[in-house]
Amino acid sequence: MPVSHEPLGDERLLFGRATLKDLLALIKPRVMALAVFTALVGLLVAPGALPPVQVVVAICAIAIGAGGAGALNMWYDADIDAAMARTSQRPVPRGRIAPAAALALGLFLSVCGTLLLAAAANGLAAMLLAFTIFFYAVVYTIWLKRRTPQNIVIGGAAGALPPVIGWAAATGSVGADAVVLFMIIFLWTPPHFWALALLREHDYARAGIPMMPNVAGSASTRRQIFAYAVATALVGVLPWPLGFAGPAFGLGAAVLGAGFVRQAWLTLQPRQASGATRPERRLFAYSILYLFALFALLLADTLVIRALFAG
Repeated sequence: MPVSHEPLGDERLLFGRATLKDLLALIKPRVMALAVFTALVGLLVAPGALPPVQVVVAICAIAIGAGGAGALNMWYDADIDAAMARTSQRPVPRGRIAPAAALALGLFLSVCGTLLLAAAANGLAAMLLAFTIFFYAVVYTIWLKRRTPQNIVIGGAAGALPPVIGWAAATGSVGADAVVLFMIIFLWTPPHFWALALLREHDYARAGIPMMPNVAGSASTRRQIFAYAVATALVGVLPWPLGFAGPAFGLGAAVLGAGFVRQAWLTLQPRQASGATRPERRLFAYSILYLFALFALLLADTLVIRALFAG
């Protein structure tokens, strides 16, 4: 689909019509919150520890970088956002923030976040943050999203990197444990977003985005959702047998994973519900709960184990 970035509002306004709510929307706060939370968990469960002030500054740096990536995504996707009911009220397609302003803010935040993380933690963490921003803004948003139904699968690497960044910030390295955290989010991403794609199938088709339901069909998408949910549930338990979480985490992860698989299984059944009771809607909501709960459980388990050994 040809990409057009003609101004959707008055370019001279820049941020002139923007409210605080618009500026917050520009940095995609929900996506940023998930990235920041998983990065915090990666930082705190990693061996060794940064001083509290450095932890706060490092997390703020990651949040700034994530906000920059969100703004770059909003800048480039303004044309398709305008065509989709779910995103048509965003500030750039509505003309409350000029595309040039979104681009400038995205670049500014991306550079600031990367430099701040280098100062607060180390060069490896900063390079990983810069790579994540590049991957999300360029590889996913500009290249993959409009060209392949595997956009979410490959592009999901960007959303899976924050805990690795946090781990690198604490240790200056990337170990096998950090890779497991990456794999949990990487495998979780397709069922999470494809559940949304099933709910917004016509929206994506109207915008010309080749999401899996529009290309492979609903039935194939549901089967892939189930396969990825099973893989996510299995990998989600791995921190226990690998030794960086205890049996309490293992039990909790197994219960959460079973719930995730069950919700994915329900999407395979003949459709008997609509609206809020559609299985895809329940799966989408549960997937968010699953990831936050799993990482919160890992953090709580790690802090309890450290407290016991310290005592």
